[in-house]
Formats: sequence, structure tokens, C-alpha cells
Amino acid sequence: MLPGWGRNGRAVQVPRILGTRTAWTTMGDGEFFCPGCGGDRNYQRLTGRRRFTLLGVPVLPRGETGPVVECAACRRHYGADVLDHPTTTRFSAMLRDAVHTVALAVLAAGGTCSRTALETAAVAVRSAGFDDCTEDQLAALVEALAADTGRLFGEPCGAGLAIELHEALDPLAPHLASAGRESILLQGARIALADGPYTPAERDVLSTVGAALTICADEVTRLLVAARTPS
Repeated sequence: MLPGWGRNGRAVQVPRILGTRTAWTTMGDGEFFCPGCGGDRNYQRLTGRRRFTLLGVPVLPRGETGPVVECAACRRHYGADVLDHPTTTRFSAMLRDAVHTVALAVLAAGGTCSRTALETAAVAVRSAGFDDCTEDQLAALVEALAADTGRLFGEPCGAGLAIELHEALDPLAPHLASAGRESILLQGARIALADGPYTPAERDVLSTVGAALTICADEVTRLLVAARTPS
């Protein structure tokens, strides 16, 4: 509508002669992290067909638009890449699994004979979300993994373990700030240091963790040195 002027001098609305209108079609739905709301919300995935309008009446097609993601709460539209961001629930699960995997990898590199290393690992895993994790459970898991793969305690990070670390950490790294990535590496470092200096196998595992978290090698070295210094 365009403003005009009536006889009494007041602005009035007159019909817009030409315009466009989009007819949206729902292609799917689900749950996503809405950047506008700042939390998990339901969404609809939409595609649209645009048409020219004459006096508000659609007359000529103008092509397709979208797809877009519409938040069911705020009704804002976002590009489809917004679905690449994990929901809060999914992100928490990814973080929990990442810390658990790193803890098991470091324990396997250093062996599970040290109670202090197991205690440090259990605290880290519980803090990440596995509330019922115990030292004995972690020890049993590491021994079961070693028996299943034929891997010996204290070995460097082999291809199988490196793949597991990358599978757990690669999807998470893009969604973590630098401090968050460093925190995961430092948790692994504290587990390794709980029973003494780093072994070569522990350093190898922690270097793999750093690479999977997209932390450069020089920064990994700096962080591992810093972890040895009491705060």
C-alpha cells in the first residue's frame, strides 16, 4: 500500500499497483538451534514460488526461492545452512562423547594401573555428563577395548584409535570456541599427568587430539607444557 492524501489533508492508503508475493510450501520439519531465539526450536523447511502481483492479485510467475528454514517460534527465515549447527541437546551429547573418548584414549596410552589417572579421568567424564561414571567402569572399558583390538597398553596412537578420536572430535571442533577446544585437550593432559610425566604414547595421543580439534602443533606443545605447571 502507498500513502496518498485525502480531501481532509489526512494520509490515506491506496493500493500498490505492482508487487511480488511468495507462496510457501513445506518440505519438512524438525528441531534446530534458532540463532534468533537463542535456543532449540521447531522449524519448517520451506520452498517458495514468487509471482508478480497487480493490485494485489498474482498474475505472472517470477521464479522459485528458497529453501529457507522458518522458526516456529519467532517466524524468522534463515538459510538452510543453519541446520548444520547442532541443537543444544545434540551439542551436549557430542561434548560428552568427546571427553569420554579422549579419556579412554589417554588411559589406554598410559595404562590403567594408576588409580590417580583413573580418578582424574572419571571426574572429567562425570563433569561432561556421564554422571554415573566410575574408575572401575573406565578401567573395564579400556581393558575390553584392548582385548577386542589386540592393542597393548602404552602403545602409540595407532590408526584405529586415531580414527575413533577424529570421529568424536571432528564434528564438534567447528562449534567450539578456542577456549573450549583447549579445555578438552587440557583435560586429557591432566589425566596423563596424574601418575607422572607424559609418556611418548600419551604425547602421541594428545597430539592426535589436538589435531582433531584443529589446534596447531605449536599450540598443542605450549598447552601440554602449561598443563605441567601448577596453577
